[in-house]
Amino acid sequence: HSDKEKYSEILNDSVTYLEQRGYEDIKVDMEGYETPKSYNKKGSDVSITPDIVAIKEGRKHYFDISLKSEKPKLLKSKWLFLNTLSTLKSHRFRLITTRGHYKFTNEMLDDINLHDKKPIKI
Repeated sequence: HSDKEKYSEILNDSVTYLEQRGYEDIKVDMEGYETPKSYNKKGSDVSITPDIVAIKEGRKHYFDISLKSEKPKLLKSKWLFLNTLSTLKSHRFRLITTRGHYKFTNEMLDDINLHDKKPIKI
């Protein structure tokens, strides 16, 4: 439960950060906002939903909040999927992380060979 509170606080900060940077049409699973579209994996119950979807200069951006996780394998596959999806559709994919999670985030990115992704630090 405390994780959920901490997570929603970071989500709030992230949305504020993006709004200040000129992002529009922000979709996030939060009160007062539209929920982002989910993607279902064929043949399984797995559903992937980006944490935040926003538009800037006509281009769609996917954002995922990176916090230390009990299930790093699921997180890695989610990031790889969002990265592939954004590449295919000429969108952008970025990670948002916060103090105390930088090392975890960078190690995860190294594990899945997304070295070029520089997380947004809030």
